[in-house]
Amino acid sequence: MIDPTLLEVTTGDLESLATGINLVWMLVATFLIFFMHAGFAMLEAGQVRSKNVANQLTKNMLTWAVGVFVFFVIGMGVSNNVGAMLGGGESAAWTQFALDPSGEMVELLFSAVFAMTAATIVSGAVAGRARLRAYVIYTFLLAAVIYPVVAGMVWYGGDPPILTDLGFSDFAGGMVVHGVGGVAGLTAAWILGARMDKYNSDGSVNIIPGHSMTFAVLGTLILCFGWFGFNVGTAATVIGDGFELAAFDIVGRVAIVTALGMGLGALGASTVSIALNGKVDTLYVANGMLAGLVGVTGPTDLITPVGAIAIGFLAGAQLPIVFKFVEQKLKIDDVCAVFPVHGTAGMLGLIIYPLWSVEGSAIGGSVISGGILSIEASAFGPQILGVAAITIWTVAATAAVWGVLKMLGQARVTSEHERDGLDLAEHGVDTYPEFGQPDVATDGGPAPFRTDGGSDDDDRVIRTDGGERLEDAELRTDGGAPNDGELKLITAIIRPDRLGAVKQALAETGAPSLTVTNVSGRGSQPAKKGQWRGEEYTVDLHQKVKIECVVADIPAEDVVEAIGEAANTGEPGDGKIFVIPVEDAYQVRTGNTGQDAV
Repeated sequence: MIDPTLLEVTTGDLESLATGINLVWMLVATFLIFFMHAGFAMLEAGQVRSKNVANQLTKNMLTWAVGVFVFFVIGMGVSNNVGAMLGGGESAAWTQFALDPSGEMVELLFSAVFAMTAATIVSGAVAGRARLRAYVIYTFLLAAVIYPVVAGMVWYGGDPPILTDLGFSDFAGGMVVHGVGGVAGLTAAWILGARMDKYNSDGSVNIIPGHSMTFAVLGTLILCFGWFGFNVGTAATVIGDGFELAAFDIVGRVAIVTALGMGLGALGASTVSIALNGKVDTLYVANGMLAGLVGVTGPTDLITPVGAIAIGFLAGAQLPIVFKFVEQKLKIDDVCAVFPVHGTAGMLGLIIYPLWSVEGSAIGGSVISGGILSIEASAFGPQILGVAAITIWTVAATAAVWGVLKMLGQARVTSEHERDGLDLAEHGVDTYPEFGQPDVATDGGPAPFRTDGGSDDDDRVIRTDGGERLEDAELRTDGGAPNDGELKLITAIIRPDRLGAVKQALAETGAPSLTVTNVSGRGSQPAKKGQWRGEEYTVDLHQKVKIECVVADIPAEDVVEAIGEAANTGEPGDGKIFVIPVEDAYQVRTGNTGQDAV
């Protein structure tokens, strides 16, 4: 029989259990939101050129490294006290060092990952031309002042905060986080100016595709996964007073609203992409998923599932239209489309959510909970006011920071560094060394020397065919010297995928020495059409490989024939081969000249 005393549970025990559950859930959500930085890093890296990938990855890491420190030391205190001053609350500590080591520290970390999300959005807009030091300075100030002021007006410190007191609502940061990031990114991109060669002298746009659609889509899906922590995690209190469900009372609706917004955002962007271009643009689908998520993030707790369907679709649909307007009309080079994804989508969701509010009056029946339309008319005014106030503050503060940096000549890299790429200029690294400098093709083809493990005792013998000595090859019977005793340079421009076969053919011919360079050019091969965010561009410079081979005792015509047979596919673009006399040659190691050098 069980001892009844073992079944006794005190109120203190229940409170401890409830606190523990709440803290665990908040930490899980925090970790999910932190993982979104991996998504931002991949998404942005995929949308920039290969020469700027390391710079974009570095900025994303430093956003967290600098931002979490600054928000802990300065930002959270600013947010609480600004909120108190504007909203009539009690003043709070300016430093966070004396917080409770458990609950208060967890809440601070939860707040910090939201702040860092706003900061990292900006890096995508200024990609390819912003100095790293300028970006770090801006991140410092955004985490210390710009974001905390906005958060203080909506979430922290006030009793209630000033915008909340006026009726403005933003559950998970559709405007406080994403709107701030999107507006700040657009402002910074405007102050910096467009990337070199983005616009022609007549104002027409040059399409500059990113280097990896794979990275961009992977980053999108990572962000979608972490977004459940962003939205669902904001329902951070599982158990409230009286040991009843607190914010988790609506957690199911928050989760389905998030999922519907994500899916409908992709469908909205796809629909407009088809209407504009006749095709479903992959990057628009990816960006549309994120725009749909941003659209429902602000009113996640206040809209019906029908509202999520409508807002998600509209947020995705506006993306291609706003992006084209920003790029073609405003002439602002927003590289990663942060404004239509995070800015206008966040504004849209918060302004029109009263059409599907769970607090509104149902219109058209109740086919789905809350009705097809469930209008809360009194919410429109406060939402518009809140969005406007946050936008004005963010534009003014961001323009001031980047404007001062530009005036001091510290905002943008030099034109030389921009052409070389920020990876080399800012970090001294090459993200893809096999395909960058030096321009050497590495195709994994057969080795040109000693394929049989032969001996090096006689360095005059070069085994190229599995054991046969060159002196065993067929001798010329006409008494003539190959190439009439001259040196010949054979230059071949071929398809990159034929390099391995050509190397093998040259080795079998007895001409294993060669130089290989990655090049691009055009000839008889027809141009191709590409798309980047629905805009079509012409690809008339095709990737090729240039092979250079100097021969002395190997007939040039044999080498030409070997290359021609190995490189031939029968299609336009197979390339050309040129034979040029060489006046002289000099071997650095031995000092030999002429044919002896070759």
